[in-house]
Amino acid sequence: MTIVVSGASGLIGTSLVGSLRADGHDVITLVRREARSPHEATWSPQLGARGATPQLRAVLEGADAVVNLSGAGVAGRRWNEAYKREILDSRVAATTCLATAIAETTDHPRVFVSGSASGFYGDTGPDPVGEDAPVGSTFLARVASAWELAAQPARDAGVRVVHPRTGTVADPDGGAFGRLLPVLRAGIGGRLGSGQQWWSVISIRDEVAGIRHLVADDTLEGAYNFAAPQQVTNADLTNRLGKALHRPTLARVPGFALTIVLGDFAQELLIDQRMTPQRLIDSGFQFQDPTVDDIVRGLVASAD
Repeated sequence: MTIVVSGASGLIGTSLVGSLRADGHDVITLVRREARSPHEATWSPQLGARGATPQLRAVLEGADAVVNLSGAGVAGRRWNEAYKREILDSRVAATTCLATAIAETTDHPRVFVSGSASGFYGDTGPDPVGEDAPVGSTFLARVASAWELAAQPARDAGVRVVHPRTGTVADPDGGAFGRLLPVLRAGIGGRLGSGQQWWSVISIRDEVAGIRHLVADDTLEGAYNFAAPQQVTNADLTNRLGKALHRPTLARVPGFALTIVLGDFAQELLIDQRMTPQRLIDSGFQFQDPTVDDIVRGLVASAD
């Protein structure tokens, strides 16, 4: 298959592109700089619909799939109003750019997999939510909702559109766990706030396999929760990681301290984010890391 990927240099994109190429697929990555090989194409995602140039349309023409993972890192730096605007605008503009270009192709791609996040639901409370739950009221809920809506031009053109609503991706080389594991290894880590907030975590290999599943199955469309079947509280996850690393996890990071370091992002870490991936399971997807212990073992083994 020919698959076009945006956000290919990010945590998920790097693993996805490597997996696809290892299986012999032709992957074209979209880059902002000048293209350096036949497997790259230059685009201007910040231009939104105006970025749907003839050059971009030519890249997308007849592709089997387009996977959109573009957007400023949520945990990239301390949140202020300017960075929150960048988080929102980078996702909406890039998705609008791709969706518009897809709609304007003559031979449309078969599927547009456009990223979303567990933040769509805001504070879920302690009970797991499915894809029929309403959008939340937090900042990231507004971001995820706008992110998904920006794919509408592709949907209106008759292209199958799928949104993986991704939880916290467990990869020792980046993201939240790339920062958490070194602290735990040093023996100075601990729960965030009360630690009783629920987290929806998914291993990087299940994240990649799940995206590939959405690409391959022509019957799938709409939103799919990407989280391991077994969810976990922050405190439980921290304790399990500490035991696996043979380190204490007695420390506690109070909410006010998180706010000093992370700004408004701290509040997103202290609310319940608990999803059920039942729709993904019902579609035939089989998790390689369905339990918290599976995820912890993968993190510790990969980090050794």
